Amino acid sequence: MALVGNIVFEVRPPQEISTKDLQALLNVLQASADQTPLPPLRAYLPNGEMLDGTQRYALGTAGFRAAAADLNRTAFAGLAEKAGFNEGAEAMLAQYRAGKEDGVLLLLDYPTPQLATYHQKHLELGLTEISKLAETPIERRGSLLMMVLSPSSPVYAEKLRKAVNYETQVTWNEPTHTITDPPWARVLVNIFIGTGVFMGAAVVLGIAFGGVRVVTKIFLPGKVFDRPERMEILQLGLSGKRIDPRDFY
Repeated sequence: MALVGNIVFEVRPPQEISTKDLQALLNVLQASADQTPLPPLRAYLPNGEMLDGTQRYALGTAGFRAAAADLNRTAFAGLAEKAGFNEGAEAMLAQYRAGKEDGVLLLLDYPTPQLATYHQKHLELGLTEISKLAETPIERRGSLLMMVLSPSSPVYAEKLRKAVNYETQVTWNEPTHTITDPPWARVLVNIFIGTGVFMGAAVVLGIAFGGVRVVTKIFLPGKVFDRPERMEILQLGLSGKRIDPRDFY
């Protein structure tokens, strides 16, 4: 018996097929099998004291009800309507036994911690209709809900919840870039050089503008700049003498 992607196949009797033919069969199945990785939720189950073959995975209400029935926990099948499968929830169940201790561990994984908190309240209401909430407490770690269905003792239920292989991790991926800025000394030198260039240009342009104006006034007085007919002077009228603009030059 072998697992190839989403295909489980068995050869009977195995002694009638050669290794070469078996490998050829595997190659044919691998070409058409779905190679999507198995759900990570199964890796959260603690391995110790688990009854092999009791693992059940569910993505919907029908699968959850069937899993609860297979593990003799039909009373909890009603939780399927409150688990939130329509919002991306995944369920994993497995039975554990150690001597006289027994219990079925239920894991419910959600896309976000907010959804887990939201559905935890609905599940707690559903549990009160089945049994006392103190007998089946729900523990949350990040986006994962954990509970033990019908445990033989509260101590064993707590032991199973603590053994779950799940830890929250927060990662922050930021884009990286290569630093191309010049050293600070070079930046300061460039600032002083640029400031000096602007100051020199301002002085040269100021002298040029003022020099042209002065020369024009010397050789062409009142012809280009400050022509009397273009001058406008505000007068208060305190005296009868009218101000002549030519008096200013």
